[in-house]
Amino acid sequence: MLSEEDLERLNELSRHTMMDHLGICLLPSDNERSIKAEMPVDHRTCQPYGYLNGGASLALAENLAGLGSCHLCQEDEIPLGIQVSANHVSAVTVGHTVVAEATLLHRGSSMHVWNVDIRRASGMLVSSVRVVNAIRKRPVRKTSSKGEKTERKP
Repeated sequence: MLSEEDLERLNELSRHTMMDHLGICLLPSDNERSIKAEMPVDHRTCQPYGYLNGGASLALAENLAGLGSCHLCQEDEIPLGIQVSANHVSAVTVGHTVVAEATLLHRGSSMHVWNVDIRRASGMLVSSVRVVNAIRKRPVRKTSSKGEKTERKP
């Protein structure tokens, strides 16, 4: 789905965002209809008991599906997450890394539906997440008081 150039561009777009804060990094994918990323299970993504926080899993899934939709949108469109639901089926302890693969299930003109499977390095399923993104027209760019553009362009 993504060329190496696309991966670099989207990883750069994600700097100084939640993805960057959680240590999420995009990875190459063999599948034309999917996008992949990895996330460490560490102090940023765990619950107080030393396990991967379900909220971090949801953040990984929604961000990955959002970037996948962003890549598919026209220049004047943006994706907006409107629904996320998950089933967490196994736990991961601090010190490990999880890998997520978001697979496009539906690409309509106004909505994209993604399935995101989050797995341990061993391949064991951790969470299965469904993400729905609404596709909307990009808002008109605003200019700050300093004359700078305030919107990031994907």
